[in-house]
Amino acid sequence: MSDISGSENSYLIVGLGNPGSQYEYTRHNMGCLVLEYFAERLKLKFQASSFTKAVTALGQWEGKQVCLVFPTTFMNNSGTAVRRMTEKYAPPLEHILVICDDFNLPFGQLRLRSKGSGGGHNGLESVIEHLGSQDFPRLRMGIGEPKGTDVADYVLEEFNSSEKKGLKEFITEAGDCLEMWIKEGISKTMETHNRRKGNGK
Repeated sequence: MSDISGSENSYLIVGLGNPGSQYEYTRHNMGCLVLEYFAERLKLKFQASSFTKAVTALGQWEGKQVCLVFPTTFMNNSGTAVRRMTEKYAPPLEHILVICDDFNLPFGQLRLRSKGSGGGHNGLESVIEHLGSQDFPRLRMGIGEPKGTDVADYVLEEFNSSEKKGLKEFITEAGDCLEMWIKEGISKTMETHNRRKGNGK
């Protein structure tokens, strides 16, 4: 694989999820929902790319080159699109941020990290495999712990009525987090947005 350490002015944000309208408002699609919102916020438009196996939106924002990526493979193969986009735009690893769901966090809790393992998340595991590194930031979006439900079924269920009421606010906060990360770096953003909520761990 080619060296992906490139322009310090280039940022790649990946929203993990599954393609298809039947998955749009499921818990596993949290990364995609945040990415769609963030594209509207930055006034960027998505285009499909068969080469990268993704839907992408590219533009300039705050003097930075920002590329938003939603892999159109299913979750388990998300890394294919990420690798191809990094080869094309060559951002440094610390400027590649992956957004995903996390059932170990309560709904509404953000957790930004500068690097780490996939933690059993198949999408993250795929990205790590294809980049050959786990040294990239990730924004985990809490979806709450499954109770009496198989994890695989739980993440593919739609949000319940209580979650739907708080979903817009949660996604907006994630957008604030992404903006701050681009403008001010990861340390300050972690201090601001990793605050515990409710009975969060």
